[in-house]
Amino acid sequence: MSKLELLKLLVGVISSWQVIAVTIVLVLYFMLVFHVARLYHRPRAFPSGAKKRRQKPEPAPEPEISDEESDALGLDG
Repeated sequence: MSKLELLKLLVGVISSWQVIAVTIVLVLYFMLVFHVARLYHRPRAFPSGAKKRRQKPEPAPEPEISDEESDALGLDG
């Protein structure tokens, strides 16, 4: 099959009414799906333009372990 015959075949397939109809149906279907997804999309808690800076939480102080408690655990140290 030569390149000219292949090109003629591809143009014939792409321009057939079945391919054009399926393409149109798929485009309409995707438009409907994205429209419904946008309707049911959960809104953000705050507008994206007004971002608030959150303060970093202070790290919790590490608990102090006395020598008596470490001995009670049976640890050598």
